[in-house]
Amino acid sequence: MLMQKVRKSGNSYVVTIPKDEMERQGLHEGDVVALDVRKVEYRVQMDPDVRAAFERSVKMRKEDYDYLATN
Repeated sequence: MLMQKVRKSGNSYVVTIPKDEMERQGLHEGDVVALDVRKVEYRVQMDPDVRAAFERSVKMRKEDYDYLATN
């Protein structure tokens, strides 16, 4: 699934198709395509190993993180 941001262009809104996707699909300028348009809610997911390392760091350096948060 390709996800792109909607942008304003004049009085219209546009969604771009990246060049690599155009090539992968064998599309060319002027081709007619079908779109299934719907709003997508997503969150960036942190890798579990990175999250675990971060949580260990917070426990070991809580005072440092508190300092950074207030300054």
